[in-house]
Amino acid sequence: METGLTLSADMILVLLILSATIGLFVSELVRVDIAAILVMVVIGLTNLVPASDLFDGFASNAVLSIIAVMILGAGLDRTGVMTVVSAFILKIGGNTVTRIMPLVSGTVGLISGVMQNVGATALFMPVMSRISTRTKIPLSRLLMPMGTCAILGGTLTMVGSSPLILLNDLIENANQSLPPGVETLETFHLFDVTPIGIALLFSGILYFLIAGKFLLPKTTEKASGVPARTKTYFADVYGIKGDIYELLVTVDSPLVGMTIADAEQMENAPMLLAIRNTDEPRLAPPSDEMIWVGTILGVMGTRDVVGRFALENQCRVQPRLRTFGGLFNPSRAGISEVVIPPGSRLVGQTVGEARLRSRYGISVLAINRRGEVLTEGVRDLQLETGDCLVSHSTWRELSAVGQERDFVVASDIPTEEQRPHKVSHALVFFGISMGMIIFTEYRLSVSLLVGAMGMVLTGVISMDEAYRSVSWKTVFLLASLIPFGQAMERTGTAAWIAQEIMHILGDVPELTIQIALAVLATVFSLVMSNVGATTILVPIAVSIALATGADPTMYALIIALSTSNAFILPTHQVNALIMGPGGYRVADFIRVGSPMSVIFIVVMLTVVNLLF
Repeated sequence: METGLTLSADMILVLLILSATIGLFVSELVRVDIAAILVMVVIGLTNLVPASDLFDGFASNAVLSIIAVMILGAGLDRTGVMTVVSAFILKIGGNTVTRIMPLVSGTVGLISGVMQNVGATALFMPVMSRISTRTKIPLSRLLMPMGTCAILGGTLTMVGSSPLILLNDLIENANQSLPPGVETLETFHLFDVTPIGIALLFSGILYFLIAGKFLLPKTTEKASGVPARTKTYFADVYGIKGDIYELLVTVDSPLVGMTIADAEQMENAPMLLAIRNTDEPRLAPPSDEMIWVGTILGVMGTRDVVGRFALENQCRVQPRLRTFGGLFNPSRAGISEVVIPPGSRLVGQTVGEARLRSRYGISVLAINRRGEVLTEGVRDLQLETGDCLVSHSTWRELSAVGQERDFVVASDIPTEEQRPHKVSHALVFFGISMGMIIFTEYRLSVSLLVGAMGMVLTGVISMDEAYRSVSWKTVFLLASLIPFGQAMERTGTAAWIAQEIMHILGDVPELTIQIALAVLATVFSLVMSNVGATTILVPIAVSIALATGADPTMYALIIALSTSNAFILPTHQVNALIMGPGGYRVADFIRVGSPMSVIFIVVMLTVVNLLF
């Protein structure tokens, strides 16, 4: 880098744009993606970047890689892989924080290494809610460790977080502006950062094991973002309580030879929601369905009610949901409210006569009639205009019901039904993508898009679902800021800022410079997006390294890693996602996140210097 750089008109313009960008990000006068697009437009108007290169960000390796990673993550989600993982955790996790927390947090961290950490967090929030309910552990003791480890897990691979995906593109941009005689900077491979990520993830788990009981809040508050809220709502309003159990009908059971309708009319019978007396388990069995020896019933009720019914009728309660686990998955089925509108052909018919199970696939659990909740003898009640039917069904069946003029569906219908029969396809194409990244010279974006399109072509995820799975806000944010990074490099602004920083620091050890860069990146990531912070700071870090004779790629990596050090404020997307459900306050993040941020910097710099 040249010495004694002086400010040029273009440099001053870039510094003004930089100040405006930071101001927009911090003040949130407009959304961050809008701010980024405005920056790109201003750069185009001022010709700081040639018009032919202005929109290269939208076709960049980083942007296409992030799109592909989001589609791959959505494909894995659709197949119910997470359901298997959560069931395994519930099986071996026990009932104590010291066992459950590291198991869940470690799992989320590992998954974050291959998909966006926000997506991994969202997938596990229903799991955490169920674990909290079953173990009586406050949700606030589980969500923050999980969220922190999701962020840390993003450092396990070069596709785990947006800054790391962006890093190689920024290094390639820096190569175009290197002084004569300086060797071209090497880009990173998929697992080059894995030792750093493992150390950070382990330190995070250890931190919460040791300090969590002293620092984490002990509130038991649930919040609207967690599916358990729905269960509480139906329990409070309609008295529908309990869990799902499986009953095996034995040879001595008086239920043998009965119909579902007969069994439901028995005194203190639980709600019969599913049956397996053939090869395939089914929800909403018809009322005339026969019960035979070996039939498995899926019932809903409290443990006492189900246990007493099983004892009186010679049924065996299965230890876990082996038959109906997939059917009762919250992403596939659940409880909803359906209203009978004026003019419905069902008015005047009883629930039994309407044959709602066989015709529409819905089981009526209760009826809300003008504020009165009716739960007894529901099958024989005549339907009236305005009746609100509390029903259990698959979301697909409920969506079909919503198209009928005889019903008005009053509940939100989840649109993301799982496809467990496609799990092998999803895993094969995910493995192909990883193999191409590791063993071939194809670009990251091409390798990831092979897996993403393989999932689309084999029906793991439809193209419309793939489009919906992409966070276009992130895409436009990233693509719009890439030309700003190019402007900082081409005009020499990054080199000038580096020169001024070195002038302020003076003759200090290299470790001091690294700490200063890590702290600077941490501060930036707390007040603006980590993508924006990476785009701005990587060119500066490279210039500082060139000026001091350090390794530019190492300094760039320190920035890309440090922008994930966002634990002190709920500004990171993961922290914002868990704040409401966990009942956290800003003070909780400051108290827990401050020591974690210090640990992050210490561990990260230690391992980076050992490796490089």
